[in-house]
Amino acid sequence: MQNRVLSDLLESEDKLTLRARQVLMVAAGILLLAIAAKIKVPMWPVPITMGTFAVLAIGAAYGARLGLVTILGYMIVGALGLDVFAGSSAQTFGLTYMMGGTGGYLVGYVLATVVLGVLAQRGWDRSVGWMALAMLIGNAVIYLPGLAWLGQLYGWDKPILQWGLTPFLIGDAIKLALAAVLLPGIWKLIDRARG
Repeated sequence: MQNRVLSDLLESEDKLTLRARQVLMVAAGILLLAIAAKIKVPMWPVPITMGTFAVLAIGAAYGARLGLVTILGYMIVGALGLDVFAGSSAQTFGLTYMMGGTGGYLVGYVLATVVLGVLAQRGWDRSVGWMALAMLIGNAVIYLPGLAWLGQLYGWDKPILQWGLTPFLIGDAIKLALAAVLLPGIWKLIDRARG
């Protein structure tokens, strides 16, 4: 079971059934990402959106390959103009939104999904400590292209870290703790159910 992720529990001997399940999982993942992006929990200094939590959790639960297909599907839906991103609106959506200040973070979402998938396939989603470290790495992978894009877009003489990093650290720590407990907890429940 070590190289398996949660989505592997839905495997089937029948390839058609397996593909149908994967298509449903991708669709459900895209829907979850869209809903999570719109959830805003009041917090200081900025509200917490659950988008990053959903991105990292899907990466860990789906693995690198299925996670990548899911996050790319989400990006395509967003690029087509559907209101699926945290800050998109009727005025700013689609590629216009994606090329704005959030663009680098969206690239980071794709990269982080794959990284979390690879780490989960190595068993990092089985323990609280390893899952917390995986989430920390995933967050760093989101922030690096996000901050680089902000610097490129607005200039490195601007307070890039104050705009794109420090206000979100408290919320990210809470989401990290939640995922670090949730995913290993699901695995423990599965192991108990199997006897």
